[in-house]
Amino acid sequence: MKMFPSFAIRIQHLCFFFLLWSSAAGIFAADNVVITTPILESHFYRPIKEPLFVKYSLYKGGGDVPRKGMSFTNDRPDIETATDADYAGSGYEKGHLANAEDFANSRNKLRLTFVYYNAVPQTVNLNRGIWKSVETTVRKWSQGDRLLVICGGTKFVKKRRLQVPKLCYKVVQSEKTARILFCGIFTNTSKAKESDLSEAALEKRLGYPLPIIRRHAQAWPSAVFATFFWPISPFGSNEVLGDHCR
Repeated sequence: MKMFPSFAIRIQHLCFFFLLWSSAAGIFAADNVVITTPILESHFYRPIKEPLFVKYSLYKGGGDVPRKGMSFTNDRPDIETATDADYAGSGYEKGHLANAEDFANSRNKLRLTFVYYNAVPQTVNLNRGIWKSVETTVRKWSQGDRLLVICGGTKFVKKRRLQVPKLCYKVVQSEKTARILFCGIFTNTSKAKESDLSEAALEKRLGYPLPIIRRHAQAWPSAVFATFFWPISPFGSNEVLGDHCR
């Protein structure tokens, strides 16, 4: 006759796996740093020395303050970011996630965008092409609506001294209505292209939930599930981290 483990043994097994998960989650959480400044929130991942994504609020963005004399820095001694030396000769540009021109109505705010925890390596074609075009469109939208903007990268691959995302993404949401105005993913190549997709499809592809405004109860459980179970495998099958050490 087939024997089944007792209830007590099952509880022991559950406790063991919970402790194992808690340990993994704790180690992974230590690698993640949420950096909040007056203009943005950066979700920085220590192993790649770059942010996974940045979110910020935008209303009536834009201005004519020049960026002359500004360059990327790291004003956080508690984290190790990419550097000028890492970018030198790489062929990649320091691509703003929270767009500089969005905050060009104030020199202080503009300067706050020039930090390495607000940038990922982007090709010239992406940074100065369709990525910039979408930034311009979003800034126009912000003249009549307060927007939540989330930008990031995924599928990081090591190239020389940089961790380069194969794909970048952007989500734009109305803070007033919670309507998603734009959700797209961009190829980080010399011939960059953009593809639209739903926020749910993007989150599934990333392997973690995004901090969008959720007004519908049915959206809550999946986000909570991803929040609790994403840390269990930082170098597993999810695209954003799984490919980053190639």
